[in-house]
Amino acid sequence: MTKTISQLWPKKILIRSTNWIGDAIITTPAVRTIRENFPAAEITILAYPWVADIFTASPQVDRVMLYEKMGRHKGLAGLWRLGRELAAQRFDLAILLQNAFSAALLARLAGIPVRAGYKRDGRALLLTHGVTIRERVKTRHQVYYYQEMLKELGLLCGPQELFLALPDSAKAWARDFLAARAGLPVVGLNPGAAYGPAKRWPAERYAGLAKRLTKELGATLLVFGTAADSEAAAEIGAAAPGQVHDLTGKTTLAEAMALIGLCDAFVSNDSGLMHVAAALKTPLVAIFGSTDAIATGPFAARVEVVQKKLPCSPCLKTHCPQDDFACMLKIGVDEVYAATCRLLASEEE
Repeated sequence: MTKTISQLWPKKILIRSTNWIGDAIITTPAVRTIRENFPAAEITILAYPWVADIFTASPQVDRVMLYEKMGRHKGLAGLWRLGRELAAQRFDLAILLQNAFSAALLARLAGIPVRAGYKRDGRALLLTHGVTIRERVKTRHQVYYYQEMLKELGLLCGPQELFLALPDSAKAWARDFLAARAGLPVVGLNPGAAYGPAKRWPAERYAGLAKRLTKELGATLLVFGTAADSEAAAEIGAAAPGQVHDLTGKTTLAEAMALIGLCDAFVSNDSGLMHVAAALKTPLVAIFGSTDAIATGPFAARVEVVQKKLPCSPCLKTHCPQDDFACMLKIGVDEVYAATCRLLASEEE
């Protein structure tokens, strides 16, 4: 009978992280479960550079290794190079949170003797401990998807709660950034979403929200996102001159996360930074269009999800098949403003 991974007592564990910020945040309860089951093991997490800051300060891992897919690890030669680098570390166990075939192939190239993960993407033969997806997890939040895999592997699952630790340097930077704005409500706005336009509430609606938040509440607004969101940030800034701070493409992920943790409220599309706010327990208004708020919604208590239940939703498409974006356009500024005000009022209680 094959031993469960909990019976193998590995000394060195490699965790293959998921690839996107939101997905990585959702795996944090699973990473904590691995640590709690193997408290004496040396745990390394392999992650792309753009998600590495999620784990850099985490007490659940000992080291973060970068998978530089756009650089030295690019292509088949880069994959082979990374496999050799991992082989040199002599890991006993690889736990693959990422579902891709390439994750299992990499663990095999690295000569890791025990390779565990879901049997997906045609990789079952590359796994020594493959897990079949249970029907019950398909209708629940993805937090349970990763925890269920570990349970099937023989681990005792810890709390179903997101976990995010921030570097002290980033927290100090964020406090200094907001020091001159004490006494006024600070609201974060996140108008972008990498998945596609079907997940983005229109920039002009964010601008309308910004105008009301600044005019009626005197709020200071921080606009988050990548450089690709700078045009939306400019439109928001024009609606409330002098009270909007455009941070798109201007901070590290760690700095952005630290600022989000200090916001009195955060208004976001379904995106990675939405999950950051959930993990940091920042009061959150989450605007959903094409995606599924049950499976990938914010996993937190102080949340207001704004979503229109239409016959076509959730379609899970990047672009609206109807070309009218009705699920987003039916969400008005008044509705989002009211939700934000409710969260700000509960913060003051």
